[in-house]
Amino acid sequence: MGHFNFKNLFTNSSSLLKKPKERRAHKRPEGGYDITILVVDDSRTVVVAFTKALTQAGFRVISATNGKDGVAMAKAQQPDLVLMDIVMPGLNGFQATRKIRKAETTSHIPIIIVSGEQQAMEQFWGKRVGASGFLSKPINRGHFFGKIFEVLESHTSVNTG
Repeated sequence: MGHFNFKNLFTNSSSLLKKPKERRAHKRPEGGYDITILVVDDSRTVVVAFTKALTQAGFRVISATNGKDGVAMAKAQQPDLVLMDIVMPGLNGFQATRKIRKAETTSHIPIIIVSGEQQAMEQFWGKRVGASGFLSKPINRGHFFGKIFEVLESHTSVNTG
């Protein structure tokens, strides 16, 4: 065993001077992103989980618990991105996506369909109604943020850093 002294009690003192490696693909800006994301999902658990993850990452988040309210929020708040569930009471995610796409004031907003199904048919219909991307539940955190940045960057009016 090596010689004990106060410097090596917990860690090698030179490692304290090293800056931790950035694990994010996109470095988080100091004041957060100037990006608002609308989460539309009838599950409170999903809304809370997405809101927590997104706000911790520096995004502003607004939410709606059904398709009808999601369309109204998109028109009123003009978010930079919408995360849209498919299966909801009343207006489902495909119908809400179509309404957002057809409205002149919201047609520019990118929409990512978030589904519990991993079926090619849902992805097909999502693209057909105007979705910009597709995520399947359960969500992998890295894939979640990767898809968000991919979609935001493909819409050049939004600056992600």
